[in-house]
Amino acid sequence: MKREVNHLFFIDNLKIVLIMLVVVHHAGQAYGPGGWWYFQEQERIDWLGKFFTVNAAFFMSLFFFLSAYFLPQSIERKGPIRFLKERVIRIGVPLLLGFLVMIPVLMYFYYIHFRNYETISFLPYYVNIFFGMGEMPLDWSGPAWPDMQFGHLWFLEHLLVYAVVLAICTYFSPHKSVNQSCENIKMNQVYLSILGVTLATFIIRIWYPIDYWTGVLGFIQTEPAHLPQYVSFFALGIMASSRNWLLTLNTKIGFIWLAIGIVLVLILYFGGNALYPFLIKGGANFGSLSRSFIETLLCFSLVIGLVVLFREKLNGVNRLSKTLSSNVFVVYFIHVPVLVFLQYMFTNIQVSVLMKFLCTAFLGIVLSFFISHFVWRKIPYIKKLM
Repeated sequence: MKREVNHLFFIDNLKIVLIMLVVVHHAGQAYGPGGWWYFQEQERIDWLGKFFTVNAAFFMSLFFFLSAYFLPQSIERKGPIRFLKERVIRIGVPLLLGFLVMIPVLMYFYYIHFRNYETISFLPYYVNIFFGMGEMPLDWSGPAWPDMQFGHLWFLEHLLVYAVVLAICTYFSPHKSVNQSCENIKMNQVYLSILGVTLATFIIRIWYPIDYWTGVLGFIQTEPAHLPQYVSFFALGIMASSRNWLLTLNTKIGFIWLAIGIVLVLILYFGGNALYPFLIKGGANFGSLSRSFIETLLCFSLVIGLVVLFREKLNGVNRLSKTLSSNVFVVYFIHVPVLVFLQYMFTNIQVSVLMKFLCTAFLGIVLSFFISHFVWRKIPYIKKLM
């Protein structure tokens, strides 16, 4: 039992690296091309576009995969009803707090600094603009009307929705126990999964290009262009848990997949647009199909490869890694306002935009973990909740 527990330290370590990558990704949103962000710097770093593309191809899918891994055991131990109640409290309460307080404040600062409208106080903005109770201003600059959204907390919203679906399916399923059969994953299963996700992504992007967000069922904030990956890897995380795939993945095969992923990353960074149609956002064409395939292949190769790499090479634990891993959830919740604050602070500092990005990324990681561990988690109810 001790051996199995020790084996799972690599999941915590992988989550630490992933959340740092998420912070760096969002730090670059103010300084890179494409995509809406709460703060807009005039000068842009063009190569950040490729950085965003590579990240978006895999890192949130890997988060969904790892987040789903422990859910079957949790439902088995607690039962679907108790499991669902705890998920609603653990995810739903922070989600509601962010939706009602954090995101409106961020959007308000964007409204008064980057929109050419008459400055208003927060309360009229909150009622009339964020929730859309007033009339839409003329020449509304978007990105949508009203400003009401979940922002980066869309990930928590999806986790909550998927947990509800999983709990319902488990409740009505005749199989009440988790069967950890240690069944090795077969490569033909991987190939078929890559093909299926590629086709689903290609079809969806005919109507929904990358960076287009909508509300599924009117309230589930979703980017349909990446939804096939997210749903698929959440489902694969459930399967991996019941079949012990994370512990039984062949090491040699895992490193081969990692090498494939690294090669694809290098091609995307240095191969030029001729090898990868960056500018094609959607439509039924070969460019869109090739992009869907390359992103899906990159996603599967890095998910498999990074899991094996961390399992074999980064499977230890120390006081620092234990502290960092315990703060991952809170860091995800608070890192965006921390980054936006830093981006505003660097506005008038006479340094290059590259230096602004690097400083924002580094300080964003440090401050987010610092605030989480030494401030946020010291609040009694918050500590219990998060």
